[in-house]
This record gives sequence, structure tokens and C-alpha cells, in this order.
Amino acid sequence: MKKNPDQCQFVVAMDSIVGKWKPIIIHYLLQGKPLRFNELRRMLPDITQRMLTLHLRELEEEEIVTRVIYPQIPPKVEYSITEYGKSLTPILEALHQWGAAHIERKKLGEAKKEQKEPDQRST
Repeated sequence: MKKNPDQCQFVVAMDSIVGKWKPIIIHYLLQGKPLRFNELRRMLPDITQRMLTLHLRELEEEEIVTRVIYPQIPPKVEYSITEYGKSLTPILEALHQWGAAHIERKKLGEAKKEQKEPDQRST
């Protein structure tokens, strides 16, 4: 394998799904129900409209998400996961499991750290 990061499959994969919001957007769409833009926005209250639009466009370009525009007034647009996007399910499940284990590990580490430190309030 060349040492050019542009050719590295890992970098390509990470660029496709990594970002503060992309995995969460994918997670919600993997629930099976198509979602409208404002539904996603309500599920992600801290995301800006611009960032949600940008991530949805990038996921659509990667063929992970599909956008369907219904010809009606007002226009109705729904986003859903593609069959190709569904292939991310085991990856996201593994990340979820690792994240849960990592949180527990950090809690145990903090508890051990507190046990080793003398109680400074009693001095």
C-alpha cells in the first residue's frame, strides 16, 4: 500500500461517516422510517441548519442516504437510509458497544483515582 493518505481505504471510510453529526444522522435513519429535514433537526437540537444540510448532502453523495422530493405544495422532502447505507449497521453497533465499554472504563478509572487520593476535606 502506498503511503499516500488519499489512497488509504481507512481514510476514505472515515471521511465518509465521521463528523460530529454524521453517525447520529445515520443512526436515526437506520431506525427504518424516512425522516423529514425538520424531524432530524428536532432530534438533533444542537445542530445548525447549515450543518445538517451539509452532512445530508455529503451522505447523499456517498450514497449512504437518499433524498426523495414529493411534487406537492409545499414541497415535501424525506431522507432515508439506502441499502448500501444499511451496511454500516454492524460498524455503528460495534462503535456503540465500544463507547459504552469505554464510558464504564473511564468511570472505574475515576473511582480508583478517587480512592487513591486522600480526602482533602478532612484536613
